[in-house]
Amino acid sequence: MESGYGLTNIVERSTAGARDLSRRELREGARRLEAKVLRYRPRFIAFLGIGAYRAAFDLPGTVPGRQDRTIGQTVVWVLPSPSGLNAHYAFSRLVRMYSELHRAAEHE
Repeated sequence: MESGYGLTNIVERSTAGARDLSRRELREGARRLEAKVLRYRPRFIAFLGIGAYRAAFDLPGTVPGRQDRTIGQTVVWVLPSPSGLNAHYAFSRLVRMYSELHRAAEHE
């Protein structure tokens, strides 16, 4: 953890997209991930994929950006997937959203 950040997945198997994951897989993965976050205590966690986050944590009304909820003391962000399959967000909008997280991580 020298770098101060890490990468992980909610579900540890490859898929073409979040639609290929069951709610059960996502929810079980969310429980495992919450345990990791509580153990390693990062300042921030960012979930890439709004739909997968909504399903995994049973929070259907989640909107992108910084969330009011935390995991322990860890600040939660939810951002759109940068996948080319995600046509809902223009590249410039993705850049702005990801930049907000970057600024928060640098200044908090």
